[in-house]
Amino acid sequence: MSVGAAAPAPGAPPAVPPEQRVTALELFFDLVFVFAITQVTGFVSAHPDWTRLAEGMAILTMLWWAWGCYAWLGNNAASDDGLFRVALLSAMAAMLVVAIAVPHAFGKDAVAFGAAYCVVRILHIAAYVVLARPDPALRAAVAGLARSMIPVGLLLLTAGLLHGPGRTACWVAAIVIDVGGLWLFGVDGWRVEAGHLAERYSGILIIALGESIVALGVGAEGLPLHAGLIGGVLLGITVAAALWWAYFDVVALVAQRRFSRATGRDRVLIARDSYTYLHLPMVAGIILFALGVKKTLAHISDPLETVPAVGLCGGVALYLVALVAFRLRNVHRLNVARLIAAAALVVLIVPARHADALLTLGLTAAVMVAPLAYERVRYHDLRRRLRRQLT
Repeated sequence: MSVGAAAPAPGAPPAVPPEQRVTALELFFDLVFVFAITQVTGFVSAHPDWTRLAEGMAILTMLWWAWGCYAWLGNNAASDDGLFRVALLSAMAAMLVVAIAVPHAFGKDAVAFGAAYCVVRILHIAAYVVLARPDPALRAAVAGLARSMIPVGLLLLTAGLLHGPGRTACWVAAIVIDVGGLWLFGVDGWRVEAGHLAERYSGILIIALGESIVALGVGAEGLPLHAGLIGGVLLGITVAAALWWAYFDVVALVAQRRFSRATGRDRVLIARDSYTYLHLPMVAGIILFALGVKKTLAHISDPLETVPAVGLCGGVALYLVALVAFRLRNVHRLNVARLIAAAALVVLIVPARHADALLTLGLTAAVMVAPLAYERVRYHDLRRRLRRQLT
């Protein structure tokens, strides 16, 4: 107890520790991830073919896992001072190099990408080792984590030195080890502050949605401001708003309550499944939509090419499927209306290659808004009660 602090009154309930909040330093760190996401969208949209799409999603997966590592580190550090500050600022510098190298991560800047990414991972493990010194269970968990994370960085560095199938094999191995590492080594020894982690992942979803707004602005930049372009921008912002609504209106609130009420191993499993794993396809879906809408505004009177059509319709479908899985994991209920909308969007990819891009965007907006309007009417009273309880 600090000098001069008043002693608690006899019989008074114990003081409740303040809820951990996202720090200004963590938000500062996220700015690098904002730039990295923009780089991924630009990388794929520059030459939107299947190879670029696969490479872009591979880069996004590596960026996502690196960001998630530091989100969990901050969750355990519960501070923005001392070692954590040094680790995060150092990782921020290395991540900036990674983001700058994204456009040529499979080409001339592959070595720079791999080397900087390796530094990001080593800094994370080193900070966690120091943080875990007084906690034997956490030390064992970090040791297991290091067995998957350090090889991932080395594989990407090796990929930069190779070409052709060798480079591809290193990337595939890195993704498999990274994504599978959490399952392989389990969750024993980890601890999670629910409110902080849910806030971190909600914030990164907002960042991804911001990329879709940027894509609208970039796609319209330099074009004559006629009725068709204005209509495309308004339809694009409608889809982006619907993506936000689908997550933040009720589902995120209910999931966070379930997360906060869970304890021990159950809470860590929710953190792993609902946030580390299921938020990745949500972010990927938003980025694919950003790619599609950017190409739509550039050619509103022409049919979309295959990859932009997959991005526009399939990206929104991927987001909905991931959101349905997120709700199912936490609420144990299947949202059939959103699954139907996702299926309709997948079907829409075929005619999107023949119809005007503006029409495809309009249909995408209609399909996205329809289940939200249905839920608003069908569950009006329930939704109002839930929001009153949770906000």
